Amino acid sequence: MRYQKEIPIESTTGNHPMKRYHTARYYAHRVKESLTTRVSKLICAIFLALLFLVGIIAFVLWLSLRPHRPRFHIREFSIPGLGQENGFANAQIIFNVTARNSNQNVGFYYDTIQMTVNYQDQSIGGETLALPFYQEPKNTAILAGILGGDSLKVMADQWRQFVADWSRGAVFFSIELSSSIRFKISTWESKRHRIRATCPVAVGVDGAILANYKDKRCQVYFI
Repeated sequence: MRYQKEIPIESTTGNHPMKRYHTARYYAHRVKESLTTRVSKLICAIFLALLFLVGIIAFVLWLSLRPHRPRFHIREFSIPGLGQENGFANAQIIFNVTARNSNQNVGFYYDTIQMTVNYQDQSIGGETLALPFYQEPKNTAILAGILGGDSLKVMADQWRQFVADWSRGAVFFSIELSSSIRFKISTWESKRHRIRATCPVAVGVDGAILANYKDKRCQVYFI
């Protein structure tokens, strides 16, 4: 029997990886992409570092300035002759309110300050307390006066209600102060902000402010 000698043939259809050869242009492009990525990362890192630094500076400035709103307090409020039946004909309200700037480095520019006195949520009078002025840091402004005549409009039925409350021991009012202010820090000035202060107050049988309302701090908010 005759046997034939078989010659092994290497298959080219296997899963052997094939080496690929790239041109110089390909490698130059890869190097360019790598440099672009590194530059982009560097720019982002610098931007984030600057942003972080600005945030720290702003926070330190805020801590050093510690801006506070103006603080208003009721110092005096009285209605002479409150117990008289026909007292409404010559009614007067004597008041004293203070505006305090407790900031160390922040000043306030006030426009005119308008005061309104309310009784049972209805206005019974008011007037302009102050012309535009600048309040320096650590300063207290006194806003005092007398409401009467045309600036105080109390009707007969309202006065009778005053007397009825007076007979029960107390008459309750609220003072509302409103203005526009600007903040001043060194040479920088802010835009105008509308501010309002609401001050509850009550008088006793002698027409004078009750002790627990004297020197009471008003509620202040921006509108």
